[in-house]
Amino acid sequence: MTLTVSDLRAAIDRLVVAMERDFDLLNSADGTLGDGDLGVTLSRGSKAMQEAAPGLPDDLGQALLACAQAFTRTSGSSYGTLMATGLMSMAKALKGRTSAELGEIAGLIAGARDAMQARGKAELGGKTVLDSLDAMAQAAAGLTELTALADAVAQAAASAQVALRDKPATVGRARIFGEKTIGMDDPGMLAMTAIAAAITGRG
Repeated sequence: MTLTVSDLRAAIDRLVVAMERDFDLLNSADGTLGDGDLGVTLSRGSKAMQEAAPGLPDDLGQALLACAQAFTRTSGSSYGTLMATGLMSMAKALKGRTSAELGEIAGLIAGARDAMQARGKAELGGKTVLDSLDAMAQAAAGLTELTALADAVAQAAASAQVALRDKPATVGRARIFGEKTIGMDDPGMLAMTAIAAAITGRG
């Protein structure tokens, strides 16, 4: 089985629903450690991609690039910028192609992680979205069956969030709060858990 632009459109629709549902939750979590606008950023960004979805080309790379551009137009936040950076990494990898093999997903996630890491100047283990993506990439490695892949990716994001909950944040604005962040979910990781569940149809 392969993934096409049709699958991308369906994933965007699910993402819009999830980001509307979690709007207040994400804003609240971000308000504790950040600017309090993460829900706004992701809701606006996902809706912008949904508005662009009908006109997306069959070229997956070009379609993902259009999604990144649509997302960027709605927000200047750091998380929005990182999301767009990840999408652009995937777009570059899939340029000129109309489908992606399921076995490529791990590499695409890893590529997005690396691009976002370079852009954000953060390290793995810092209790950020990078840790979510790293766990997702590792979980997806070697999987070529859709149900198993979707389950693994969604579960990996959720597990990474829980695994780092009791560690202090050492990256970004959250690091200012130091030890107070122990026992708290990183807003970006919380968001990625919701994003992964929505995209894979697991939440």
